[in-house]
Amino acid sequence: MILVAIGANLPGPDGASALETCRRAAVALDRLPVLTLKGLSRWYETDPVPPSGQPPYVNGVALLTGPVADPAALLAALQAIENDFGRVRSEPNAARTLDLDIVAIDDLVRTAPDPILPHPRAHLRAFVLAPLADVAPSWVHPLTGQTAAAMLDSVGLAGIRIAERGESG
Repeated sequence: MILVAIGANLPGPDGASALETCRRAAVALDRLPVLTLKGLSRWYETDPVPPSGQPPYVNGVALLTGPVADPAALLAALQAIENDFGRVRSEPNAARTLDLDIVAIDDLVRTAPDPILPHPRAHLRAFVLAPLADVAPSWVHPLTGQTAAAMLDSVGLAGIRIAERGESG
């Protein structure tokens, strides 16, 4: 099981809304070689973290299946999709047209090189955990031993609103 967080809070280069960009990114994930999109969370509108005066984000999580021989190659593929959607890397936590983060690949623990797995802050972020609990509520974080649902219960839902239902599978 591969879990990928999807987020955006700026229009795409073609003027598409952040929600539409996130929908299109999910389609792009399903087109990655040897991977299959098996589930997609609801879409959530979320406040920026940390608070910054940016527009709200749209966030979701995709559940993919298939072999991942090299996590770095998957990261590179995700960054290529981000680039196709006009992603500009300026400063940490800057507004963006698209952000794709590997949350986890099965129960793989990896401290270096990038990508660090599981994602080092996913278990602390409601904007990741709410959609993650949609597609994989019983997924167990390999370091904390907690399920996605339990981690979400501990962080709460402040700043999280349902924007649109997904296609959880």
